[in-house]
Amino acid sequence: MQKTDIKSFDELTKADLYKILRLRSEVFVVEQNCVYQDIDNYDQKALHLFVSSDDKIIAYTRLFNAGDYYKEASIGRVVVDKEYRKKNLGHHIIKKSKEAILFHFKKSVIVVSAQLYLKSFYISHKFIQKGEGYLEDGIPHIRMYLNK
Repeated sequence: MQKTDIKSFDELTKADLYKILRLRSEVFVVEQNCVYQDIDNYDQKALHLFVSSDDKIIAYTRLFNAGDYYKEASIGRVVVDKEYRKKNLGHHIIKKSKEAILFHFKKSVIVVSAQLYLKSFYISHKFIQKGEGYLEDGIPHIRMYLNK
């Protein structure tokens, strides 16, 4: 059975934090073969939205209020465990992330720094590209906005 949670950094248990960092490392560092500083001192400012199944975190995003990361509210570190892809969890966590930003931060303008190959995924959630592509940690990205 899957469960969706949203917690501030201080509300995360040690086990929650370990599972989140493990999932982010598995996908962003190992699977994508990208050496970068994932632990960046922004987790403390974020809300952490995650989906668990059988005591394992299988999908995750971190959410920021306007001014805490970007000028606008933002969604970042969007990740789904490899075993659970193709089960619409990405769509689920983006929908829930948008709802959480509106509820907690009272913001409707949201920015994401999206990996280029996910452009159509974000377009399906009404995000639009603004500006040119760029490299972030050696991976092609684009800036995309909702309601801007």
